[in-house]
Amino acid sequence: MKVTFLGTGTSQGIPIIGSKHPVCLSENPKDKRLRVSVLIEWGNYAYVVDCGPDFRQQMLANPIDKLDGILFTHEHNDHVVGLDDVRPFYFRQGDISIYAHQRVLNELKKRFEYVFSVQNKYPGAPTLDINIIKDKPFDLGDKTVIPINVYHGNLQVYGFRIDDFAYITDAKTIPANSIENLKGLKVLVLNALRRKEHHSHFNLDQAIEIVNILKPEKAYFTHISHHMGFHDEVQQELPENVFLAYDNLKIDIS
Repeated sequence: MKVTFLGTGTSQGIPIIGSKHPVCLSENPKDKRLRVSVLIEWGNYAYVVDCGPDFRQQMLANPIDKLDGILFTHEHNDHVVGLDDVRPFYFRQGDISIYAHQRVLNELKKRFEYVFSVQNKYPGAPTLDINIIKDKPFDLGDKTVIPINVYHGNLQVYGFRIDDFAYITDAKTIPANSIENLKGLKVLVLNALRRKEHHSHFNLDQAIEIVNILKPEKAYFTHISHHMGFHDEVQQELPENVFLAYDNLKIDIS
């Protein structure tokens, strides 16, 4: 299985429009972060987790022949508003499968009424194959996905485990039963917003604490703010099996 980090930034991305913060002015490509998303590929399958405002740009940078589906973690704009840009895939291959909590689907139907409408569907809008995620494993291609409940402040968010890989973003709390479903991992991807405490995201110390509890072989941090600091400097401070992810990083999990 191959994982490509399409974006590793927060809701504003890095650089932030108009910001004079030193990280936003950095010329190191690892300090430039699109909105958070990953591409997961194995065999002939390709799935994306979340589809934010940079989806088109991310697909141009990491072209794939087909898109088998999109898994949504939650309904915040930086995770969903690129949905319309699945149209090129739809025009080539037909209906696009999406997977989400019922609450998230309800929000998507409000924001993309022209896509979901039965009677007034806009010509050229993509047709979506809707799959509701519940708190039980489901099939994705020829693999099984375990949905992982986490909390983004008070908002329920889904993480996903596929084989020995797990992806969690926008989390502040991981319940005990979800912790159990995250043991024995080869690779854990986890959000780490910044150094300072935040009300709805893990900060750096909290993310490292979760890694120490779960003990994956490797961990990669994502959903990173400019307030975290320069990529190369922060990386030097991390444990040897923990890495700051960056846009277009590719990892193989066997």
